[in-house]
Amino acid sequence: MEIRRLRFEDYPKLVELWSKAGLPFKPKGRDSPQAIAKQMEENPDFFMGAFENGRLIGAIITSSDGRKGWINRLAVDPEYRRRGVARALIAEAEKALRQKGLKVFCALIEDSNKASKELFKKCGYVEHRDIIYFSKRESHEV
Repeated sequence: MEIRRLRFEDYPKLVELWSKAGLPFKPKGRDSPQAIAKQMEENPDFFMGAFENGRLIGAIITSSDGRKGWINRLAVDPEYRRRGVARALIAEAEKALRQKGLKVFCALIEDSNKASKELFKKCGYVEHRDIIYFSKRESHEV
């Protein structure tokens, strides 16, 4: 397995992976080709993919609010789960965030996603049940 920075040319493979992995995405909004291209241009180190024989088998996108690093959009092809792909991607994401001077890493996980919750616990993350998430969106696509 090779982990490398994703390029915009990988966008179709990324969308295919999200679909295979059952990860919802917003193709007309924040996950549109234009939005992803802009994000990749601004923070190229925040887009990583795991490849096996040239095939994208896992991907992760990170972001930063300037104080915390956020792990987003972690997806692994169902055929390659339980082989350490997600753990390797999380480790690479943390490395990229450390290089930006960040020391706190976070992930938002839906309560029903037990596999992801267990994965992050195994990677040293602590679940906080005392935080309630609020959001305001200009449209359902963002």
